[in-house]
Amino acid sequence: MLKIRLTRMGAKKKPFYRVVVMERRQNRDGNFLEILGHYNPKTDPPLVELNMDRVHHWLERGAQPSQTVHSLLKKTAPPAPANAG
Repeated sequence: MLKIRLTRMGAKKKPFYRVVVMERRQNRDGNFLEILGHYNPKTDPPLVELNMDRVHHWLERGAQPSQTVHSLLKKTAPPAPANAG
């Protein structure tokens, strides 16, 4: 199963995170399939940059977001477009 989750980068006490797609059983900083964006909690306000096209691509293919990524998606994502058809 695939997860969309955070992997830690940055120096000691100066973290920033990459939002990545990886196998569920990988450790936090293990191998990943694709980088979907970045999250920097140290700025005011916290900076979140996501490639929403790729996020939707992976969600459609069954990837599950972690709790933290789910909250980031809710804060940054515009409402999903309604399917006209």
